Amino acid sequence: MPCSGAMRSRLLCAALLGLATSAAAQDADFEQVVIETEPVAPGLAVLFGQGGNIAVSTGADGPVLVDDQFAPLAPKILAAVKALQDGPVRFVINTHFHFDHTGGNEPFGKAGALIVAHENVRRRMSTTQFIAALQREIPAAPPVALPVVTFADSVTLHWNGEEIAVEHVPPAHTDGDALVWFRKANAVHTGDTYVSGRFPFVDVSSGGSLAGVIASAERVLAQVGPETKIIPGHGPLSNAAELRVWRAMLVDVQGRVNAALAAGKTLEAFSVEQPLADLDPIYGRGFLKAGPFLAIVWSDLSRKPKE
Repeated sequence: MPCSGAMRSRLLCAALLGLATSAAAQDADFEQVVIETEPVAPGLAVLFGQGGNIAVSTGADGPVLVDDQFAPLAPKILAAVKALQDGPVRFVINTHFHFDHTGGNEPFGKAGALIVAHENVRRRMSTTQFIAALQREIPAAPPVALPVVTFADSVTLHWNGEEIAVEHVPPAHTDGDALVWFRKANAVHTGDTYVSGRFPFVDVSSGGSLAGVIASAERVLAQVGPETKIIPGHGPLSNAAELRVWRAMLVDVQGRVNAALAAGKTLEAFSVEQPLADLDPIYGRGFLKAGPFLAIVWSDLSRKPKE
């Protein structure tokens, strides 16, 4: 939904352009980025830097990464991995196609890592994409950056004494999302189907939907226990209790917007009411604030059903 004459709301257009500016500013200076490591379980850690959180599995078979942030950060990421285990990265699993999670595919692919992802990730990375909410065109990735192992529903890596189960979820953040379960470690990487302590980015133009994000959270909650460690796509390490609260917030927002639509309100009129003002101090700590999040949810829930 590019900002053009077809855009239903000038306010929606302005909010999304503001979001695009904010997103571009966040990936501007990689020299200042510090990669921080936090243990999750024996043989499993998470790396925080700029972009999506990275899970690292280590052990007898060699390092496996889940997502790899941006290409310029690859040397720093590799140094953090080597501090955990000195060996070449053997696999990279992508949770979805977005550039802040797959940017390192090219350097890691050139170094010999096998890239694994849902088939829609390879399909989108193979051609130019346009992320409407960010007003950003993403060029096709070079062949070495593309997933070489793809799956439709699920695939399992028996590696490092771990069962790494990669499971596709119906369209949520995008149409190629995957959950990555570390069964022995009792942990899961959710990709951007869950971002702890912040509003999620629903990439409607890439097949995502708020209902799908909620459904993905419910799917995770059905499989985790109180001790399960949840590695979100962005934000600090989390758990089932926090995910349950986050899911309830999304259901609440969905209800507020649907009620406004049913009442015949416009986005402009609804925004004047500041309907998410109570949530912004809690969940507006990422690049997505209440206004742009409301605009994205509105654009999703106001879409006409496909005939």
